[in-house]
Formats: sequence, structure tokens, C-alpha cells
Amino acid sequence: MRNQAKVLIIDDEPQIRKFLRISFGAQGYEVIEAENGQSGIEKCALETPHLVILDLGLPDIDGQEVLAKIREWSEVPIIVLSVRANEEEKVNALDHGANDYVTKPFGIAELIARVRAILRGRKAEDQTSSEIVSGDLKIDLAAHRVFKGGNELKLTRKEFALLTLLARNAGRIVTHQQILREIWGPAQETETHYLRIYIGHLRQKLGDDPLNPAYIENEPGVGYRFLEADSR
Repeated sequence: MRNQAKVLIIDDEPQIRKFLRISFGAQGYEVIEAENGQSGIEKCALETPHLVILDLGLPDIDGQEVLAKIREWSEVPIIVLSVRANEEEKVNALDHGANDYVTKPFGIAELIARVRAILRGRKAEDQTSSEIVSGDLKIDLAAHRVFKGGNELKLTRKEFALLTLLARNAGRIVTHQQILREIWGPAQETETHYLRIYIGHLRQKLGDDPLNPAYIENEPGVGYRFLEADSR
């Protein structure tokens, strides 16, 4: 049974493509494959996938360039899947439009969960709902109020903006720079101590343990990810 979502896999390793094709196919996704960057760009344009899984180590064009080229004309969600595990590569990819970054070797269950979270987030965005609900947490966007288990949480304006930004991008890493730029402005992009303080306050009010997070997951040196209810 199809779930109507089409996934494009851009990876030069046949065994990885086969593994992902079988795994995603078993979940009902339609899978398209490309073995190099140029083919991936062309198939992204012609096939209009709902999501792209992109390797960085491609034989013809570096994956970072493929990402930049796709972002020139498309907002399709892109998950980078790469052996490159250093922070600079992650931050560069996320700042240039990747929705998430997964390092190889990877767990297929986690990857599929991240795909589901991103696609759900896109669907919710399209519905332009006035609230975000995840498990026992409800964010009323119109009234600027947050409830957990029916009880209202008293958040400051900045805390509300921070939680809303993360929740709107559920399942996706939002980099330190992206958060600081959007909430504090471009002049504060390097002031990560502001962010650590506000994340700490927000976690306290949510009752979120940073060592075993239920809502806000830290990607050290890169950013934060909001965990949806079924991924906690």
C-alpha cells in the first residue's frame, strides 16, 4: 500500500541505494534513484519528489554543490546522508538548506522516522494550522500560549519564539546560526551563549531532561532538533 510520498535517493553506492529502496519500499514509499549529482538534479526537477536523501561524496559533483543547485529553485526537504561527520560539513549543509544530516553508518529505523517527521511537518505547514500539537504539548500560535498536559506554561516572548521555531521544524536540526539570526537578528549570529541560556530555561519549563530529552535534542556544535511525540 502506497503512502503517496516519493523519495529520491542520490547516492553513488549501489548497495546503499538497494538497501534504501527495499527499506522505504516496505514502508510504502515510491523510490527514485540517481547514481551521481547531475542525474540527481535532473530527476529532482523531472520527478518532483516529496523528499530527497543526498550523499555528499558523489563522483561528478560534490553533494554540497548539488544541495545549493537544488535550493536555487526548490524547497523540497533534503536529508544529507554522508560519512562526513565533522561539524563544519554539517553546519555548512544545514545552513545551505538541508533539513537534516545523518551520518553513515546509520540506523534505518531512525532515518525513516526522520523522513516521516519532516513530511508530517510539511503537511502541517501546508494546512496553516493556528496551533502545533505534539503528544501532551500544544502551542497556540494565535494566542501565544503553550500548554503541557492541559496546564499552561508561562513562557517569555523569546522562549515562545524559540519553541515555536523548533516545533515548526520538527524532526529537523535547526542550526545555532539559524536560530540566532531569526530570533535575535543577524548581528547576534555568533552569540551562542544567549541560546544556551534560553534553551536551558525552556527545558526547565518543559520538564525536559537534557540527558534524556523528550522535546529538545542537542546536536553538539551544530544546533537543536524538536522531537515529535512518536520519536521520543
